[in-house]
Amino acid sequence: MIRIGVIGIGHLGAIHTKLWANSLTASLVGIFDVSSIRSEEIAQLHNCTSFNSIETLIDSVDAVTIASSTNTHFEIAKQCIQAGKHCFIEKPITESYQQAQELIALAKEHSVILQVGHVERFNPAMVALSEYSVQPKFIEAHRLSQFKPRAIDVSVVHDLMIHDIDIVLWLVQSPVKSIDASGVNVLTPTIDIANARLTFENGCVANLTASRLSVQAMRKIRMFQENTYFSLDFAKSELEIFRIADADLPQSQQATMLGTIDAGTIKRSIYYDKPTVTPTNAIEQEHISFVKAIEGKAPIAVTADDGSEALRIVELIQEQCLSKL
Repeated sequence: MIRIGVIGIGHLGAIHTKLWANSLTASLVGIFDVSSIRSEEIAQLHNCTSFNSIETLIDSVDAVTIASSTNTHFEIAKQCIQAGKHCFIEKPITESYQQAQELIALAKEHSVILQVGHVERFNPAMVALSEYSVQPKFIEAHRLSQFKPRAIDVSVVHDLMIHDIDIVLWLVQSPVKSIDASGVNVLTPTIDIANARLTFENGCVANLTASRLSVQAMRKIRMFQENTYFSLDFAKSELEIFRIADADLPQSQQATMLGTIDAGTIKRSIYYDKPTVTPTNAIEQEHISFVKAIEGKAPIAVTADDGSEALRIVELIQEQCLSKL
């Protein structure tokens, strides 16, 4: 089995460690954290080694999960790649787009797999959405969170909005033509609430809002296209679909009819559907896909190019936000 190590055992790193320890597709060898006390505690909990340096961990594994602070991603990943180790890097892939490009080139040079932890790609509701033809013309996303002191080393654009940026880029599959963004800092030196309007070359428009100052959390995205409206709740892993059809839907596509629209001589029906969503652990699914990519059994689910492009858009949004303060 592929031998795995985890670097960075904060909130997210601890989750990765627990899931790797229970994995049926890979073997957790050990972990490293700058806090040796924290590392020892988590290692004992999951019956693995607490390494006293990144170098000793690298020497003992085939692949790593990098869940350390964003500003350490580049140097740690660079060290792992040069040692020929496959890397799963939590988002954002690096602190800057330029660093991400350097890692991509380095990974190609050393024939190493790089996967980025854009976990919402693996949300059960997104998996359910993949069964449908999605060609959005307008997208609206809201990602709102209560304030959490542990996430203030980066802006809300890097921390939260980047999830929806990645999803939108993945769904639209068209280059971004223009960006109009604004944001403010309230509790931290970085941007705490932001809004960005992305216009794509194919005509699609996406309006994204992210905040870490909200009383109630929200992780929703709505997509509008000809004859169809998709509403996706990432927090609840729910997908709702509203469709307009000229005739009754076939029995293979059972849905609830909400009403009819008279348009001249044509009567069209409005249907509502809430597909069954199969519950899964999104991070666990990330791990499974990472192992399959290493073994050559599947393409990389979220490539370094994907992570890099999301970060490029983040930087453009961040630049506009800062310029308007």
